[in-house]
Amino acid sequence: MTSVRRPTIRDVARLAGVSHQTVSRRLRRDPTVSPMLAAHIDQAVAQLDYRPNLVARAMRNRSTGRLALVLPAGDVRHSLELLGGANEAAQAAGFGVEVVTLPAGERLGERVGQLADSGLYEAVLSLTDLPEAERQRAGTTPIVSAPVYDRKLRGVGPLSEAHRMTELVTRLAELGHRELLHLSGDHGHPSSRRRREAFQRTVDQLDLPTGAVSECGWDPELARRAVTELPASSGITAVLADDDLLAAGAIRGAAERGWRVPEELSVTGWDDLPLGSWMRPSLTTVRIDHRRHGVELLEELLRVMRGEGPSMDQPSITEVVWRESTGPAPERAPRR
Repeated sequence: MTSVRRPTIRDVARLAGVSHQTVSRRLRRDPTVSPMLAAHIDQAVAQLDYRPNLVARAMRNRSTGRLALVLPAGDVRHSLELLGGANEAAQAAGFGVEVVTLPAGERLGERVGQLADSGLYEAVLSLTDLPEAERQRAGTTPIVSAPVYDRKLRGVGPLSEAHRMTELVTRLAELGHRELLHLSGDHGHPSSRRRREAFQRTVDQLDLPTGAVSECGWDPELARRAVTELPASSGITAVLADDDLLAAGAIRGAAERGWRVPEELSVTGWDDLPLGSWMRPSLTTVRIDHRRHGVELLEELLRVMRGEGPSMDQPSITEVVWRESTGPAPERAPRR
């Protein structure tokens, strides 16, 4: 049987043209490594597909090289993207990541404390809010609370920021739209609630005559009906949906009424599902960079481990992606 030798830290150093000590500092995200050397080392790590030998490091330093990420149990697609970004950042720093999911009813603070005290991890990152006592507990293993999800795996914090709704409404108003319909998801979701509030607030600030809201509960069939059942005299020329599936339902409803998108009805979504860019017309939506958010959260944990202060200036993880489903308001609202 032929065995393949794994690349070592000295192989990385040789390819990058630096000492192995410098490579080690870079893998620990030591800020004293210059950006130019860091780039050379990162390129060498990627080229060699280098993975640190965590067992050997643990024997030398009595460290495990493992980080625990804690989140509620669930199957939300974007949580996988966020965890992928966190894992990527951890590996670049020479750590392995283990994801610990908490079933409903399990006591979060107690479980996180057990993980920190187990000696298996060098730090614990909780992606849901921790009790105050647990955040301030004494111990040698750092615990960082970065609320991204609530206990039902619904997005909170940056994942629920709604200022892009203000951007959507404002731009549609600039395009001449005066009567708008918001297809709301589930009011129990923090993200949906904040988008609805931003929609209504912006409609009021711009003094638009109509800012109607239809509760759809994330069901595209209800979104379809909300459009097909609009009175012919409603005057609605733009629909803003809480996610891309609701937007697809709205476009389906418009087609059933013979309304052209965007010539007679503009439609926007939220989440930037891959299918949206392939729809006809392609869907204007809000993109959330879950992967980058995961990277930033893990790097925040690494800063805490190094005894550094938090990063105070993180750019937004959302952006509006303008596509073909939005356009100028028609001279008359569709009547069919």
